[in-house]
Amino acid sequence: MVIQLVTFLFISGAEIAVILLIVVMVFGADKIPEIARGLGKGMRTLKDATNDIKGEITKSADKHGIDTSITKDVNEELKKVKDDLEDFTGSIRRKL
Repeated sequence: MVIQLVTFLFISGAEIAVILLIVVMVFGADKIPEIARGLGKGMRTLKDATNDIKGEITKSADKHGIDTSITKDVNEELKKVKDDLEDFTGSIRRKL
């Protein structure tokens, strides 16, 4: 039987627990929601800025007559490869 451990960025569950314990000790339990809210807003701002930059690049490319359809083709090919990989690994994976 294959046991799959869930890791996030090569960090185990025990390491995450230690990090959370240190965060609670340093900031206090009452500050954690504010910190999480601030991180969420920051991530949202970053995502919006990224989308704005992509939009400006696309508008500029269209304005100058540059063909941007290649990105659609690449995304379609990546989706096909991902689907094929999921089909292949689906037969190998075992659920516990």
